Amino acid sequence: MTEPQAPSGSVSFAPSESVSFAIVGTGGAGAITAGSLLLEAAGKCGWYGVLNRSVGPQIRGGEAAALVRLATHPAECMSKDFDVLIAIDWKGADRFIGNMPVASDGLVFADPKAGAVPALLAETGVDIESCALKDLASAIEGGRENMVAVGIIAGLIGLPMEALMEVVTAKLGKKGEAVVAASRASIEAGMSEAARSTHAYPLAPASEKTGKRWLITGNEAVGLGAIRGGIRFAAAYPITPATEVLEYLAPSLAKIGGSLVQAEDELASINMAIGASFGGRPSITATSGPGLALMMEALGLAVAAEVPVVVIDVMRCGPSTGIATKSEQSDLNIAVYGFHGDAPHVVIAPTSVADCLFTAQWAVHMAEVMQTPVIVLSDQSLGQARVLIERPADVAFLAGRKTADASDAQTYERYAMTADGVSPMAIPGTRGGQYTADGLTHNLRGTPSGLASDQKSQMDKRRAKIEGFDYGNHWGVVEGEGDTVVLTWGSLTGTAREALRGLTDIKLVALRQISPFPGAALAAALAGAKRVLVVEQTHSGQFLRYIRAHMDLPFEVKQLNREGPNLIGPDEIAARIMDWSAS
Repeated sequence: MTEPQAPSGSVSFAPSESVSFAIVGTGGAGAITAGSLLLEAAGKCGWYGVLNRSVGPQIRGGEAAALVRLATHPAECMSKDFDVLIAIDWKGADRFIGNMPVASDGLVFADPKAGAVPALLAETGVDIESCALKDLASAIEGGRENMVAVGIIAGLIGLPMEALMEVVTAKLGKKGEAVVAASRASIEAGMSEAARSTHAYPLAPASEKTGKRWLITGNEAVGLGAIRGGIRFAAAYPITPATEVLEYLAPSLAKIGGSLVQAEDELASINMAIGASFGGRPSITATSGPGLALMMEALGLAVAAEVPVVVIDVMRCGPSTGIATKSEQSDLNIAVYGFHGDAPHVVIAPTSVADCLFTAQWAVHMAEVMQTPVIVLSDQSLGQARVLIERPADVAFLAGRKTADASDAQTYERYAMTADGVSPMAIPGTRGGQYTADGLTHNLRGTPSGLASDQKSQMDKRRAKIEGFDYGNHWGVVEGEGDTVVLTWGSLTGTAREALRGLTDIKLVALRQISPFPGAALAAALAGAKRVLVVEQTHSGQFLRYIRAHMDLPFEVKQLNREGPNLIGPDEIAARIMDWSAS
C-alpha cells in the first residue's frame, strides 16, 4: 500500500478520517474528470470514497461539479459540507452553489480571472485564497486547469503523486507521452500552490486493505447484476439518469451472445422486452419516472399474460420532466400503485451502490421464477454515484423459469392452477405448446373469457404466487439495537447508517422489498420500538403513507422528508435523533 504524503506547508494539521471537496466549472472544463482521477488514485492508497456529480439539465455545457468525499472507512454519502471548493470558473455557479456549503474552517480556491466569487459563498466568511489556475495551466505546454486543480486537492489532502500518475498514465497514456507529461506538470504546479496555502486537510493513512477495491457506479452495478442474473436481452430509450445502465449493457451483452436494442421510445422498449421474454430470453429495460409512466399499460399486459420482465427505474425529481439530473424517491407510488386494475407485481430497491448488483440479480431471479414484472427503484444519487468499495460477494440463485416441453402437448394449459401459482410456460416452437398470451381475461388454456369465475381464479392465482414467494431475509436491512429506530428505504440507507455512526442504542431498519409489503418481517424488526423516525426523499411522505396503509404503528412516529434535489444528509438525521432523545 502506498502511504499518503503529508502536506508540505509549515503548519502542522491533524489528520482526519474523512475529507470532502468540490471542483466546479462549466461543462467541458473537466471538473468531473478531475474528481474521478482523484477518487481512483485514492483507491490505490487504500482509502474509500464516493463521487457525486452535479450537472445542469443542458445537453451540453452548463454548470458542472464533482462532489467527492474520501474516508478511511466505507463512505456511502456526502458529508454535510465541504472542506475545499475549487472553481475552474464560476459560470452558472449561481444555479447550484447553494447546495455546496463550505465548512466554517474550509477553504475556497478561486482564480481572479474566472470572475468574482458568488456573493452567496463570499458572505459566509470562509477563507478565500487566490489561485491563478488559468495562468498556471497556460505556462505549461498542453496544460489544463482541471489538472492543476487535481494537484491542489492532492497537495491539501496528502495524496501522493505516484498514485495520481498511475491513474493519469492509464487514462491518458493512449494520447501520447506529451499529454501525460503535461498532466504531470499541471499536477505539480497545483501541488506547489497547495504547499503555499495556509490550510491543509490531510487524510489519515488507510488501514491495510485486503483484495482489490472496486470503483463502480450504481448504474454499472445494476447492469452487472442483471447479466449475472441471466439477462440476455435489453431494449431501452436513453433517459437521464438511467442511460449508463444501457451503456454498460450494450457491450457486456454482446460479449455473451446477448443483445441490446435502442428503441424509438419507452413504449417500444417495454414491449420489445416483453416480446423477447415471451420468446424465452430473460429481458430488461431501464428508464426513469417519465418513461415508467409510459410503460404502465404494457406492464399490466405482462402481469396478465404472466411474462417475466425487469424494469430498472433510476428515479429523478418529478413530476413530468422535473429536474432530470437530480435525485428523489418520489416514484414509489407509481411503481406500487400505477398499474390499472389489480395487478400483483414486485417492487424492490437497492440500499447502496454495492447493493445495486445484488438487487438487480435478485430482480431477475424473481421475475423468472414467478413469471411477473419486477420494478427496481434506484435513483440518481445511487445510479450516477461512483464509489470505492470492497468486492461484493458472489451470489447464485439456482432456480429459473418453469417451462413446458412436448410431453405436455396433449394436456397443456398455460395458466393451469398449481401449488405455487406458477404454471409451466411454453417457449414458442414447443410442440403442442401454442397458447394465447394477451391482456384479456382468459381460462386455463389462455383462451379469452368473459366469465367471472375465470377472472377470479386467474387473479387469485397471480396474487398467490407473489404473496406466497419466499423472499427470505433479503426483504431489508436491520442493524443495531435500541428502542429508537430510524426507518428508511433505498438510497437513504447509507445516509442513515452514516448518521448513526457514533450514536448508541439506535436501530436502523431499511426496506429493500417494497411490494409485496413485508409486513411480518418489518413488524418483527420494529418489535420493542418506542420511537420511530421515518426518513425519505419525497415531498408528500409517500413511504410513511405506504407503511401506514399496511400496518399499525403503535409507537411515537416522526418524519424527516423533503423533495429533491437537496438531499437529506446524515447530520440532519443525527440531529433529529438527538433532539428527540433530549425531549
